[in-house]
Amino acid sequence: MSGSDALKLASEGTGNEEINSLEPWHLLVVDDDSEVHNVTRLALSGFQFAGRPLAIHSAYSGREAQQFMAENINTAAILLDVVMENDTAGLDCVRYIREELKNSFVRIVLRTGQPGQAPEYDVITQYDINDYKEKTELTRQKLFTCVYTSLSCYRDLVALEKNRRGLLRVIEASSDLFRISSLDQFAQGVIEQLSALMYMDQDFLVVRTSGVALEEGSGDFQIVASTGKFEGINSGTELFGIHPEVRQRIDESLSRGENRYGQDYVVALYNKSVLYIAGDKPLEVPDVSLVELFAKNVAIAYEKLVLIETDQRS
Repeated sequence: MSGSDALKLASEGTGNEEINSLEPWHLLVVDDDSEVHNVTRLALSGFQFAGRPLAIHSAYSGREAQQFMAENINTAAILLDVVMENDTAGLDCVRYIREELKNSFVRIVLRTGQPGQAPEYDVITQYDINDYKEKTELTRQKLFTCVYTSLSCYRDLVALEKNRRGLLRVIEASSDLFRISSLDQFAQGVIEQLSALMYMDQDFLVVRTSGVALEEGSGDFQIVASTGKFEGINSGTELFGIHPEVRQRIDESLSRGENRYGQDYVVALYNKSVLYIAGDKPLEVPDVSLVELFAKNVAIAYEKLVLIETDQRS
């Protein structure tokens, strides 16, 4: 039997409603002794890391743990007993997670009540674990420190991976843009590629994005491409009349001469053009420097297309 318990961090009226609404860190406790689960929950009551609460999940055997991990790839840390349904259940679980699931991000801490059964040196050298603790040494303070450190390492590893994949997305998107030979297609392509970059980690969700590419004209912005709720709008005057917040955000970006990032939108500048993308969920871009790099590549590709069209007219 397995279950979960999202910990409540404080009583009502203290401003913690916002904390509890955030996606929690997921911790899996694996042990065949129900008392271990109860004590762990008690010891970590009130725990939070980086402003996010903790959700504690329970598995009572190595087999249950394997099934849970196969279905929950965003688990940040595991407190794993060694001896359960058999003497190597915990170690078999480690091998399954690392070798079959190919999950190198989750932090695994082995907890054993029988250290002689699985000697620390042998386990650390032969298995990809992150810490090895005897149950008797895990006081409340040490357990708190252990989980805090594990979540910190997990967060940093995930951030590095997001930036790696984000950079690959920028390279791929820029390459696609350089292959486009029409300015009209280019503007539409920029909107689509930037939308994908902004929500690169939410492919499994339905994220509705809207985008508009504008060029500064004589007294007004000219719309050169649009998607979503901006489709069918013919001029900047009409756009700003329907969506005044867009004008305010673009004006602030232009006055500062820099890209602007909100919780669910981005204003990107390139040459005399402005790109505005908005979504119905918070941005998931791992690092704004990726958007800055993308915007620079867009500017280079745009200049290339302008030169090509100028040559073709002459």
